[in-house]
Amino acid sequence: MESEDLGIGEVARASGLPVSALRFYDGAGVLVPAWVDPATGYRRYAPRQLDEARLVAGLRRVGMPLADIRLALAGHAGGDPTLTARLLAAHVRRLELGLAAARQELSRLHTLVAPKENPMAEPRTIGGTLTLPGAELAAALDAVRFAVGSDPELPSLRGVLFDVADGVLRLVATDRFRLALAGVPATGAGDAAVPAGRALVPAPLVDAMRALLTDASRARLTLGGAEVALDVAGRVASGPTLDHEYPDYRRLVRLPAGRRVTVDQVALRAELAAGPVRAEPGAADGARHHVSVLAVTEDGGLRPVDGPAIPGQQRIGVNRDFLGEALAALATDRVEIEVGDPVAPLAIRPAAGPGAADRLTLLMPVRLDD
Repeated sequence: MESEDLGIGEVARASGLPVSALRFYDGAGVLVPAWVDPATGYRRYAPRQLDEARLVAGLRRVGMPLADIRLALAGHAGGDPTLTARLLAAHVRRLELGLAAARQELSRLHTLVAPKENPMAEPRTIGGTLTLPGAELAAALDAVRFAVGSDPELPSLRGVLFDVADGVLRLVATDRFRLALAGVPATGAGDAAVPAGRALVPAPLVDAMRALLTDASRARLTLGGAEVALDVAGRVASGPTLDHEYPDYRRLVRLPAGRRVTVDQVALRAELAAGPVRAEPGAADGARHHVSVLAVTEDGGLRPVDGPAIPGQQRIGVNRDFLGEALAALATDRVEIEVGDPVAPLAIRPAAGPGAADRLTLLMPVRLDD
């Protein structure tokens, strides 16, 4: 081993390939380390391999198939500078053909998603007033606010859905990667029944409402027309609702059963903060996010792990910051996390306590290369 050889972490930082991807490409015979410690399995790369790693990272970002990446590196190493260019040209043609096919399919999909009868397509606002316990409303707003979307291309997700049915106000927020749901028992004004319906409340107005809920005072929520108002002891936050349809959250929360694990959320957050993480590209913005790999332990716990997967061990990748926010938002010591398929959302609930049955957070997993 030459002293100037590079460790796998150095190559990862210099090339933009995650350590997990370097391990994958080693196993696939695409980018094999110059030397592997027979005792520890630690990989070291020759300096010349850094250019190859950067080439692989670029080809990976444009979605080139593994077989073509393997061939491109072989051409690069064999002194044929035109082979990679020809492979890229062929890949661009495939992408263009795929884009043309995707446009045809999108045209067909637009027909399928044209407005039709939908159980969620009820009026977004209702005419009526309901009374809510202030402390429970504050806790419910805290439980969902972190999941409100900020994507300007998806304005319908930039607020909290207020959905009233069966005497319960359900608050819902999602940014596609997270969905948070919390319920608050409601009563009608005077002897009136609790009105049913929904309103999509913009995030700034949600924050203004939450600022009023500083004690246990009862809150009066009025929804009518395109306006919404919250009155707490004579202090009022009001404004227009968002004029967008909201996704059918009831469909999103129907998931196949998984393995339920009860954890101490404070301890798990501390383990997440101190534990191993991977830097993976974000699905939406391309930025690198901190990803933790969680494993269900033999004693029925859940903890962040590193290293090769153990046969039979249930693992799932999550955005560390998103999971930390979800755990903190539930504001309870004991949390139940339901872990299913590695590509299915994690379902996170309070293990017990007031309102536990009406609290749920779903967190989309992160696909792991290994």
